[in-house]
Amino acid sequence: MKKAVIVHLAAISALLLLTSLGILGESGAKLLPASLVFTDQADPIPRVDLIQVGELAKLLTASTAERPLLIQVGSRVLYEEAHIPGSEYIGPADSAAGLARLRQRLQSVTRKKFIVLYCGCCPWSRCPNIKPAWDMARSMGFSKIKALYIADNFGADWLEKGYPVAKGD
Repeated sequence: MKKAVIVHLAAISALLLLTSLGILGESGAKLLPASLVFTDQADPIPRVDLIQVGELAKLLTASTAERPLLIQVGSRVLYEEAHIPGSEYIGPADSAAGLARLRQRLQSVTRKKFIVLYCGCCPWSRCPNIKPAWDMARSMGFSKIKALYIADNFGADWLEKGYPVAKGD
């Protein structure tokens, strides 16, 4: 009996590891008991605080709309390859250094400023950057903060749809 329990635990551990690394993706999560499935990191952001890619693209071309402060909280490589024109690079928000840069950048911004945070490094469900950045901004008292919902990645959801991009710094 002990051997069966150890084998079962080892199998669950392997599935957890492979799923968390993205090797098994959603199919791996379906094999796990419901109590062991990890929740998406970005899911706790309320839907009302998300902005869709098409909605932001339209807003950025509208001359009468309030232009948001756009902040990219992903990797430098991603930002240099292609980013939303006018956005600022802050750095990965899954690190203390990235969060410190974000806090410093937001210190002097009025708390009523419309801000859009985005990453696009990977699928929304696995993004390590957007939720910590959004949480920090909310904790600082920003009331008009949105997270750009990028379902798959910046290339597929923004670039390949023909929305405008800038390259380099």
